[in-house]
Amino acid sequence: MSLRFYDTKTATIRDFKPLSEGEASVYYCGATVQGMPHVGHVRSAIAFDILTRWLEYRGFKVTTVRNVTDIDDKILQKSAASFAEDFVPTEDYPSEEPWFALAYRFEQEFAKAYEVLGVRRPTYEPRATGHVPEMLELIERLIERGHAYPATDGSGDVYFDVRSFDAYGELTRQKIDDMQAATDADPRAKRDPRDFALWKGHKEQDPQTASWTSPWGRGRPGWHLECSAMVTKYLGTTFDIHGGGLDLRFPHHENELAQSAAAGHGFANYWMHNGMVTYAGEKMSKSIGNTISPAEMLELATPRVVRYFLGQAQYRSQLDYRPDSLAEAGAAVERIDTFLTNARFALGAAARELPSASDVPAGFGEAMDDDLNVPMALAVLHDTVRQGNTALDAKDLDTVASAYAQVSAMTRVIGLDDAGADTHSQDDELTNVLDALVQAQLAERAEARAAKDWARSDAIRDALAAVGITVLDSAEGARWTLNK
Repeated sequence: MSLRFYDTKTATIRDFKPLSEGEASVYYCGATVQGMPHVGHVRSAIAFDILTRWLEYRGFKVTTVRNVTDIDDKILQKSAASFAEDFVPTEDYPSEEPWFALAYRFEQEFAKAYEVLGVRRPTYEPRATGHVPEMLELIERLIERGHAYPATDGSGDVYFDVRSFDAYGELTRQKIDDMQAATDADPRAKRDPRDFALWKGHKEQDPQTASWTSPWGRGRPGWHLECSAMVTKYLGTTFDIHGGGLDLRFPHHENELAQSAAAGHGFANYWMHNGMVTYAGEKMSKSIGNTISPAEMLELATPRVVRYFLGQAQYRSQLDYRPDSLAEAGAAVERIDTFLTNARFALGAAARELPSASDVPAGFGEAMDDDLNVPMALAVLHDTVRQGNTALDAKDLDTVASAYAQVSAMTRVIGLDDAGADTHSQDDELTNVLDALVQAQLAERAEARAAKDWARSDAIRDALAAVGITVLDSAEGARWTLNK
Protein backbone atom coordinates (compact mmCIF):
# COMPACT_ATOMS: atom_id res chain seq x y z
CA MET A 1 0.00 0.00 0.00
CA SER A 2 1.26 3.47 -0.85
CA LEU A 3 1.20 6.33 1.62
CA ARG A 4 -2.24 7.94 1.45
CA PHE A 5 -3.87 10.92 3.13
CA TYR A 6 -7.38 12.36 3.20
CA ASP A 7 -7.37 15.71 1.41
CA THR A 8 -9.97 18.06 2.84
CA LYS A 9 -10.11 20.15 -0.31
CA THR A 10 -11.04 17.29 -2.64
CA ALA A 11 -12.78 15.25 0.09
CA THR A 12 -10.92 12.16 -1.09
CA ILE A 13 -8.09 9.94 0.12
CA ARG A 14 -5.14 10.51 -2.22
CA ASP A 15 -1.79 8.85 -2.71
CA PHE A 16 0.92 11.11 -1.33
CA LYS A 17 3.06 12.41 -4.18
CA PRO A 18 5.48 15.05 -2.88
CA LEU A 19 6.65 17.97 -4.96
CA SER A 20 10.27 16.87 -4.54
CA GLU A 21 11.29 13.22 -4.52
CA GLY A 22 12.24 12.06 -1.05
CA GLU A 23 11.20 15.33 0.61
CA ALA A 24 8.04 16.54 2.31
CA SER A 25 7.04 20.06 3.34
CA VAL A 26 4.45 20.49 6.08
CA TYR A 27 2.89 23.65 7.49
CA TYR A 28 0.39 23.49 10.32
CA CYS A 29 -1.22 26.31 12.25
CA GLY A 30 0.14 26.96 15.69
CA ALA A 31 -1.42 28.91 18.49
CA THR A 32 -2.63 32.43 18.95
CA VAL A 33 -0.80 32.99 22.21
CA GLN A 34 -3.49 34.83 24.17
CA GLY A 35 -3.81 32.29 27.00
CA MET A 36 -2.77 28.91 28.34
CA PRO A 37 -2.75 25.95 25.93
CA HIS A 38 -6.04 24.09 25.72
CA VAL A 39 -6.50 20.45 24.87
CA GLY A 40 -7.43 21.19 21.24
CA HIS A 41 -4.10 22.94 20.64
CA VAL A 42 -2.18 19.98 22.03
CA ARG A 43 -4.20 17.34 20.19
CA SER A 44 -3.51 19.12 16.90
CA ALA A 45 0.21 19.40 17.63
CA ILE A 46 0.42 15.70 18.51
CA ALA A 47 -1.48 14.72 15.35
CA PHE A 48 0.94 16.58 13.10
CA ASP A 49 3.91 15.43 15.15
CA ILE A 50 2.84 11.84 14.41
CA LEU A 51 2.48 12.76 10.73
CA THR A 52 6.00 14.18 10.67
CA ARG A 53 7.46 11.16 12.44
CA TRP A 54 5.75 8.76 10.05
CA LEU A 55 6.92 10.65 6.97
CA GLU A 56 10.45 10.48 8.36
CA TYR A 57 10.10 6.77 9.08
CA ARG A 58 9.08 6.26 5.45
CA GLY A 59 12.31 7.91 4.39
CA PHE A 60 11.27 11.49 3.68
CA LYS A 61 13.35 14.47 4.63
CA VAL A 62 10.66 16.59 6.28
CA THR A 63 10.59 20.35 6.70
CA THR A 64 7.92 21.44 9.16
CA VAL A 65 6.69 24.94 9.93
CA ARG A 66 4.37 25.83 12.81
CA ASN A 67 3.58 29.51 13.24
CA VAL A 68 3.01 31.60 16.35
CA THR A 69 0.34 34.28 16.11
CA ASP A 70 1.66 36.86 18.57
CA ILE A 71 -0.41 39.86 17.46
CA ASP A 72 -4.17 39.61 17.52
CA ASP A 73 -7.33 41.38 18.69
CA LYS A 74 -7.69 39.15 21.76
CA ILE A 75 -4.06 39.57 22.77
CA LEU A 76 -4.49 43.34 22.67
CA GLN A 77 -7.81 43.20 24.52
CA LYS A 78 -6.44 41.07 27.35
CA SER A 79 -3.40 43.27 27.69
CA ALA A 80 -5.53 46.43 27.71
CA ALA A 81 -7.81 44.92 30.37
CA SER A 82 -4.83 44.40 32.66
CA PHE A 83 -4.29 48.18 32.79
CA ALA A 84 -7.89 48.98 33.82
CA GLU A 85 -8.45 50.38 37.29
CA ASP A 86 -11.02 47.71 38.17
CA PHE A 87 -8.91 44.82 36.84
CA VAL A 88 -8.64 41.86 39.17
CA PRO A 89 -5.34 40.04 38.49
CA THR A 90 -5.17 36.26 38.35
CA GLU A 91 -2.36 33.75 38.14
CA ASP A 92 -2.65 33.70 34.34
CA TYR A 93 -3.25 37.42 33.86
CA PRO A 94 -1.25 39.82 36.07
CA SER A 95 -1.74 43.57 36.18
CA GLU A 96 -0.33 45.97 33.60
CA GLU A 97 1.20 43.48 31.20
CA PRO A 98 2.14 44.83 27.75
CA TRP A 99 0.68 42.87 24.84
CA PHE A 100 4.07 41.61 23.64
CA ALA A 101 4.98 40.40 27.14
CA LEU A 102 1.67 38.59 27.45
CA ALA A 103 2.14 36.93 24.06
CA TYR A 104 5.70 35.87 24.79
CA ARG A 105 4.79 34.48 28.22
CA PHE A 106 2.06 32.28 26.80
CA GLU A 107 4.28 31.26 23.89
CA GLN A 108 6.63 29.77 26.48
CA GLU A 109 3.73 27.92 28.10
CA PHE A 110 2.91 26.33 24.76
CA ALA A 111 6.53 25.36 24.30
CA LYS A 112 6.54 23.66 27.72
CA ALA A 113 3.34 21.75 26.96
CA TYR A 114 4.66 20.59 23.60
CA GLU A 115 7.96 19.50 25.09
CA VAL A 116 6.58 17.52 28.02
CA LEU A 117 4.18 15.67 25.70
CA GLY A 118 6.90 14.77 23.23
CA VAL A 119 5.96 17.12 20.40
CA ARG A 120 9.21 17.81 18.64
CA ARG A 121 10.13 21.34 17.67
CA PRO A 122 9.40 22.14 14.01
CA THR A 123 12.11 23.03 11.56
CA TYR A 124 10.93 26.65 11.72
CA GLU A 125 8.56 28.35 14.15
CA PRO A 126 8.06 31.90 12.85
CA ARG A 127 6.24 34.63 14.74
CA ALA A 128 3.76 36.83 12.91
CA THR A 129 5.36 40.03 14.21
CA GLY A 130 8.65 39.08 12.58
CA HIS A 131 7.20 38.86 9.07
CA VAL A 132 5.35 42.12 8.46
CA PRO A 133 7.46 43.05 5.37
CA GLU A 134 6.44 39.80 3.65
CA MET A 135 2.80 40.52 4.51
CA LEU A 136 2.96 44.01 3.03
CA GLU A 137 4.41 42.60 -0.19
CA LEU A 138 1.56 40.10 -0.42
CA ILE A 139 -1.07 42.80 0.11
CA GLU A 140 0.45 44.98 -2.59
CA ARG A 141 0.47 42.04 -4.99
CA LEU A 142 -3.21 41.36 -4.31
CA ILE A 143 -4.11 45.01 -4.89
CA GLU A 144 -2.17 45.01 -8.16
CA ARG A 145 -4.00 41.89 -9.32
CA GLY A 146 -7.40 43.37 -8.47
CA HIS A 147 -8.20 41.15 -5.52
CA ALA A 148 -7.82 43.65 -2.67
CA TYR A 149 -8.69 47.27 -2.00
CA PRO A 150 -7.89 49.92 0.62
CA ALA A 151 -10.83 51.29 2.61
CA THR A 152 -12.04 54.68 1.45
CA ASP A 153 -13.11 55.85 4.90
CA GLY A 154 -9.63 56.78 6.12
CA SER A 155 -9.45 53.85 8.54
CA GLY A 156 -6.32 52.44 6.92
CA ASP A 157 -7.93 49.02 6.51
CA VAL A 158 -7.26 46.88 3.43
CA TYR A 159 -9.73 44.14 2.47
CA PHE A 160 -9.68 41.06 0.29
CA ASP A 161 -12.43 41.25 -2.34
CA VAL A 162 -14.02 37.80 -2.13
CA ARG A 163 -16.19 38.29 -5.24
CA SER A 164 -13.11 39.06 -7.33
CA PHE A 165 -11.91 35.47 -6.83
CA ASP A 166 -14.18 32.95 -8.53
CA ALA A 167 -12.84 29.98 -6.57
CA TYR A 168 -13.60 31.51 -3.17
CA GLY A 169 -15.26 28.82 -1.07
CA GLU A 170 -13.60 25.86 -2.77
CA LEU A 171 -11.95 24.48 0.38
CA THR A 172 -15.19 24.23 2.34
CA ARG A 173 -17.40 23.84 -0.75
CA GLN A 174 -19.59 26.85 0.06
CA LYS A 175 -21.22 29.48 -2.08
CA ILE A 176 -20.39 33.07 -1.22
CA ASP A 177 -24.01 34.07 -0.67
CA ASP A 178 -24.40 31.28 1.89
CA MET A 179 -21.38 32.37 3.94
CA GLN A 180 -21.48 34.35 7.13
CA ALA A 181 -20.10 37.89 7.18
CA ALA A 182 -16.47 38.43 8.17
CA THR A 183 -16.35 39.95 11.65
CA ASP A 184 -12.65 40.81 11.76
CA ALA A 185 -13.11 44.51 10.87
CA ASP A 186 -15.79 47.19 10.80
CA PRO A 187 -17.96 46.47 7.73
CA ARG A 188 -18.72 50.12 6.90
CA ALA A 189 -16.05 50.39 4.21
CA LYS A 190 -16.40 46.91 2.74
CA ARG A 191 -17.77 46.19 -0.70
CA ASP A 192 -19.21 42.94 0.60
CA PRO A 193 -19.78 41.94 4.25
CA ARG A 194 -17.76 38.78 3.59
CA ASP A 195 -14.63 40.67 2.55
CA PHE A 196 -11.98 40.05 5.18
CA ALA A 197 -9.22 42.27 6.51
CA LEU A 198 -5.70 41.92 5.13
CA TRP A 199 -4.50 44.98 7.04
CA LYS A 200 -6.10 46.72 10.00
CA GLY A 201 -5.55 50.43 10.41
CA HIS A 202 -4.23 51.53 13.79
CA LYS A 203 -6.92 52.38 16.34
CA GLU A 204 -6.49 55.12 18.92
CA GLN A 205 -7.12 52.79 21.86
CA ASP A 206 -4.39 50.35 20.77
CA PRO A 207 -0.75 50.87 21.79
CA GLN A 208 1.55 52.38 19.20
CA THR A 209 3.85 49.38 19.61
CA ALA A 210 1.13 47.20 18.10
CA SER A 211 1.36 48.89 14.71
CA TRP A 212 3.73 49.08 11.76
CA THR A 213 4.13 51.55 8.93
CA SER A 214 2.53 50.66 5.60
CA PRO A 215 1.50 52.38 2.35
CA TRP A 216 -2.01 52.69 3.86
CA GLY A 217 -0.93 54.11 7.20
CA ARG A 218 0.11 52.55 10.48
CA GLY A 219 -1.61 49.30 11.34
CA ARG A 220 -1.19 45.59 11.80
CA PRO A 221 -1.82 42.47 9.73
CA GLY A 222 -5.06 40.54 9.57
CA TRP A 223 -5.00 37.03 11.01
CA HIS A 224 -5.46 35.15 7.74
CA LEU A 225 -2.71 37.05 5.96
CA GLU A 226 -0.05 36.00 8.45
CA CYS A 227 0.01 32.31 7.56
CA SER A 228 0.08 32.90 3.80
CA ALA A 229 3.11 35.17 4.12
CA MET A 230 5.02 32.94 6.52
CA VAL A 231 4.47 29.63 4.75
CA THR A 232 5.58 31.18 1.45
CA LYS A 233 8.81 32.43 3.00
CA TYR A 234 9.80 29.07 4.47
CA LEU A 235 8.26 26.51 2.10
CA GLY A 236 7.77 28.44 -1.13
CA THR A 237 4.63 29.37 -3.06
CA THR A 238 3.69 25.70 -3.47
CA PHE A 239 4.25 23.05 -0.83
CA ASP A 240 3.00 19.61 0.12
CA ILE A 241 0.74 19.66 3.18
CA HIS A 242 -1.18 22.32 5.10
CA GLY A 243 -2.69 21.20 8.40
CA GLY A 244 -4.62 22.43 11.37
CA GLY A 245 -7.69 21.87 13.49
CA LEU A 246 -11.03 21.24 11.84
CA ASP A 247 -12.34 24.48 13.33
CA LEU A 248 -9.85 26.43 11.20
CA ARG A 249 -11.27 25.31 7.85
CA PHE A 250 -13.55 28.34 7.74
CA PRO A 251 -12.86 31.15 7.69
CA HIS A 252 -9.12 30.90 8.37
CA HIS A 253 -7.95 28.29 5.90
CA GLU A 254 -10.54 29.24 3.29
CA ASN A 255 -9.19 32.78 3.39
CA GLU A 256 -5.57 31.65 3.40
CA LEU A 257 -6.18 29.62 0.27
CA ALA A 258 -8.09 32.41 -1.46
CA GLN A 259 -5.53 35.16 -0.89
CA SER A 260 -2.60 32.89 -1.79
CA ALA A 261 -4.21 31.51 -4.93
CA ALA A 262 -5.34 35.00 -5.93
CA ALA A 263 -1.70 36.09 -5.63
CA GLY A 264 -0.78 33.39 -8.13
CA HIS A 265 0.57 30.83 -5.68
CA GLY A 266 -0.08 27.12 -5.98
CA PHE A 267 -0.15 26.88 -2.18
CA ALA A 268 -0.91 23.50 -0.53
CA ASN A 269 -1.21 20.27 -2.50
CA TYR A 270 -2.93 18.52 0.43
CA TRP A 271 -5.08 19.87 3.24
CA MET A 272 -5.26 17.82 6.44
CA HIS A 273 -7.48 18.68 9.41
CA ASN A 274 -7.63 17.02 12.80
CA GLY A 275 -10.90 16.52 14.66
CA MET A 276 -12.01 18.21 17.85
CA VAL A 277 -11.86 17.04 21.46
CA THR A 278 -15.19 16.66 23.26
CA TYR A 279 -16.14 15.98 26.88
CA ALA A 280 -18.47 12.98 27.30
CA GLY A 281 -19.82 13.58 23.81
CA GLU A 282 -20.41 17.32 24.20
CA LYS A 283 -18.44 20.31 23.00
CA MET A 284 -16.12 21.61 25.70
CA SER A 285 -17.25 24.94 27.10
CA LYS A 286 -16.00 26.99 30.04
CA SER A 287 -19.52 28.31 30.59
CA ILE A 288 -20.82 24.75 31.02
CA GLY A 289 -17.79 23.74 33.07
CA ASN A 290 -17.00 20.61 31.06
CA THR A 291 -13.42 21.44 30.13
CA ILE A 292 -10.09 19.88 30.96
CA SER A 293 -6.75 21.45 30.18
CA PRO A 294 -3.46 19.73 29.34
CA ALA A 295 -2.15 20.92 32.71
CA GLU A 296 -5.08 19.26 34.49
CA MET A 297 -4.50 16.06 32.55
CA LEU A 298 -0.86 16.07 33.60
CA GLU A 299 -1.95 16.30 37.23
CA LEU A 300 -3.96 13.09 36.73
CA ALA A 301 -1.51 11.05 34.66
CA THR A 302 2.07 10.91 33.43
CA PRO A 303 3.05 12.70 30.19
CA ARG A 304 3.42 9.29 28.51
CA VAL A 305 -0.20 8.42 29.35
CA VAL A 306 -1.54 11.85 28.30
CA ARG A 307 0.36 11.60 25.01
CA TYR A 308 -1.11 8.14 24.42
CA PHE A 309 -4.65 9.37 25.08
CA LEU A 310 -4.39 12.47 22.88
CA GLY A 311 -2.75 10.57 20.04
CA GLN A 312 -4.72 7.32 20.09
CA ALA A 313 -7.60 8.28 17.79
CA GLN A 314 -7.44 8.60 14.02
CA TYR A 315 -6.49 12.25 13.56
CA ARG A 316 -9.64 13.16 11.58
CA SER A 317 -12.02 11.69 14.12
CA GLN A 318 -13.49 13.29 17.21
CA LEU A 319 -11.61 12.45 20.40
CA ASP A 320 -13.94 12.12 23.36
CA TYR A 321 -12.63 12.70 26.87
CA ARG A 322 -14.41 11.01 29.79
CA PRO A 323 -13.45 10.92 33.46
CA ASP A 324 -12.07 7.39 33.02
CA SER A 325 -10.20 8.09 29.78
CA LEU A 326 -6.80 8.61 31.34
CA ALA A 327 -7.16 5.51 33.50
CA GLU A 328 -7.86 3.47 30.36
CA ALA A 329 -4.91 5.03 28.57
CA GLY A 330 -2.76 4.40 31.64
CA ALA A 331 -3.67 0.71 31.64
CA ALA A 332 -2.73 0.46 27.97
CA VAL A 333 0.62 2.17 28.53
CA GLU A 334 1.30 0.00 31.56
CA ARG A 335 0.80 -3.16 29.47
CA ILE A 336 3.35 -1.88 27.00
CA ASP A 337 5.85 -0.79 29.63
CA THR A 338 5.48 -3.96 31.70
CA PHE A 339 6.30 -6.08 28.66
CA LEU A 340 9.32 -3.93 27.84
CA THR A 341 10.54 -4.16 31.43
CA ASN A 342 10.04 -7.93 31.59
CA ALA A 343 11.66 -8.42 28.19
CA ARG A 344 14.69 -6.40 29.21
CA PHE A 345 15.04 -8.53 32.33
CA ALA A 346 14.74 -11.76 30.36
CA LEU A 347 17.14 -10.67 27.63
CA GLY A 348 19.67 -9.08 29.96
CA ALA A 349 22.60 -7.47 28.17
CA ALA A 350 21.24 -8.76 24.84
CA ALA A 351 18.43 -6.16 25.03
CA ARG A 352 20.96 -3.33 24.73
CA GLU A 353 22.56 -4.98 21.70
CA LEU A 354 19.36 -5.08 19.62
CA PRO A 355 19.22 -2.69 16.63
CA SER A 356 17.96 0.75 17.64
CA ALA A 357 16.26 1.26 14.27
CA SER A 358 14.22 -1.92 13.99
CA ASP A 359 11.41 -2.12 11.45
CA VAL A 360 7.81 -1.88 12.62
CA PRO A 361 5.54 -4.86 11.83
CA ALA A 362 3.96 -4.89 8.38
CA GLY A 363 0.45 -4.43 9.78
CA PHE A 364 1.52 -1.35 11.72
CA GLY A 365 3.07 0.16 8.59
CA GLU A 366 -0.01 -0.57 6.48
CA ALA A 367 -2.24 1.09 9.06
CA MET A 368 -0.09 4.21 9.28
CA ASP A 369 0.21 4.40 5.49
CA ASP A 370 -3.58 4.41 5.30
CA ASP A 371 -4.20 8.02 6.35
CA LEU A 372 -2.43 7.59 9.70
CA ASN A 373 -4.82 4.97 11.06
CA VAL A 374 -3.37 5.11 14.56
CA PRO A 375 -6.11 2.97 16.20
CA MET A 376 -5.31 0.09 13.85
CA ALA A 377 -1.59 0.65 14.36
CA LEU A 378 -2.06 0.53 18.14
CA ALA A 379 -3.97 -2.73 17.76
CA VAL A 380 -0.87 -4.17 16.08
CA LEU A 381 1.30 -2.75 18.88
CA HIS A 382 -0.78 -4.41 21.60
CA ASP A 383 -0.98 -7.66 19.64
CA THR A 384 2.81 -7.67 19.48
CA VAL A 385 2.93 -7.10 23.24
CA ARG A 386 0.66 -10.13 23.73
CA GLN A 387 2.89 -12.25 21.50
CA GLY A 388 5.91 -11.08 23.46
CA ASN A 389 4.28 -11.98 26.77
CA THR A 390 3.43 -15.45 25.44
CA ALA A 391 7.05 -15.87 24.37
CA LEU A 392 8.21 -14.76 27.83
CA ASP A 393 6.06 -17.45 29.42
CA ALA A 394 7.50 -20.02 27.00
CA LYS A 395 11.07 -18.73 27.52
CA ASP A 396 11.31 -18.28 23.75
CA LEU A 397 13.98 -15.56 23.87
CA ASP A 398 14.30 -15.22 20.09
CA THR A 399 10.62 -14.26 19.84
CA VAL A 400 10.95 -12.07 22.93
CA ALA A 401 13.84 -10.20 21.31
CA SER A 402 11.88 -9.71 18.06
CA ALA A 403 8.79 -8.47 19.90
CA TYR A 404 10.88 -6.18 22.12
CA ALA A 405 12.56 -4.59 19.09
CA GLN A 406 9.25 -4.13 17.25
CA VAL A 407 7.39 -2.71 20.25
CA SER A 408 10.27 -0.29 20.86
CA ALA A 409 10.18 0.78 17.22
CA MET A 410 6.43 1.37 17.31
CA THR A 411 6.50 3.42 20.52
CA ARG A 412 9.29 5.56 19.05
CA VAL A 413 7.50 6.22 15.79
CA ILE A 414 4.30 7.42 17.48
CA GLY A 415 6.32 9.62 19.81
CA LEU A 416 5.42 7.80 23.00
CA ASP A 417 9.03 7.55 24.14
CA ASP A 418 9.58 11.31 23.94
CA ALA A 419 6.69 12.21 26.26
CA GLY A 420 8.21 13.13 29.59
CA ALA A 421 11.40 11.47 28.37
CA ASP A 422 13.44 13.04 31.13
CA THR A 423 11.57 11.10 33.82
CA HIS A 424 9.54 8.36 32.18
CA SER A 425 11.74 6.70 29.56
CA GLN A 426 13.25 3.43 30.76
CA ASP A 427 15.36 2.88 27.68
CA ASP A 428 18.18 5.35 28.04
CA GLU A 429 21.61 5.58 29.61
CA LEU A 430 20.28 6.72 33.01
CA THR A 431 18.13 3.61 33.22
CA ASN A 432 21.15 1.46 32.47
CA VAL A 433 23.03 3.09 35.35
CA LEU A 434 20.03 2.65 37.66
CA ASP A 435 19.69 -0.97 36.60
CA ALA A 436 23.31 -1.69 37.51
CA LEU A 437 22.84 -0.17 40.96
CA VAL A 438 19.60 -2.01 41.64
CA GLN A 439 20.99 -5.30 40.35
CA ALA A 440 23.78 -5.00 42.92
CA GLN A 441 21.14 -4.64 45.65
CA LEU A 442 19.19 -7.60 44.27
CA ALA A 443 22.35 -9.73 44.25
CA GLU A 444 22.95 -8.88 47.92
CA ARG A 445 19.30 -9.69 48.65
CA ALA A 446 19.65 -13.05 46.88
CA GLU A 447 22.63 -13.88 49.09
CA ALA A 448 20.62 -12.97 52.19
CA ARG A 449 17.73 -15.15 51.09
CA ALA A 450 20.09 -18.06 50.38
CA ALA A 451 21.40 -17.69 53.93
CA LYS A 452 17.82 -17.45 55.23
CA ASP A 453 18.57 -13.98 56.54
CA TRP A 454 15.00 -12.84 55.98
CA ALA A 455 15.42 -9.63 57.97
CA ARG A 456 18.23 -8.48 55.71
CA SER A 457 16.32 -9.55 52.61
CA ASP A 458 13.23 -7.61 53.68
CA ALA A 459 15.31 -4.56 54.60
CA ILE A 460 16.80 -4.38 51.10
CA ARG A 461 13.35 -4.78 49.52
CA ASP A 462 11.88 -2.07 51.77
CA ALA A 463 14.77 0.31 51.07
CA LEU A 464 14.19 -0.04 47.32
CA ALA A 465 10.43 0.40 47.78
CA ALA A 466 11.05 3.61 49.72
CA VAL A 467 12.63 5.19 46.62
CA GLY A 468 9.90 3.97 44.25
CA ILE A 469 11.30 0.61 43.11
CA THR A 470 9.18 -2.55 43.34
CA VAL A 471 10.94 -5.91 43.55
CA LEU A 472 9.16 -8.76 41.77
CA ASP A 473 10.19 -12.30 42.69
CA SER A 474 9.79 -15.20 40.26
CA ALA A 475 11.15 -18.68 39.66
CA GLU A 476 13.80 -17.12 37.41
CA GLY A 477 14.94 -14.69 40.09
CA ALA A 478 14.10 -11.17 41.19
CA ARG A 479 13.52 -8.23 38.88
CA TRP A 480 12.50 -4.66 39.46
CA THR A 481 10.25 -1.97 38.07
CA LEU A 482 9.69 1.71 38.77
CA ASN A 483 6.38 2.50 40.47
CA LYS A 484 3.95 4.36 38.21
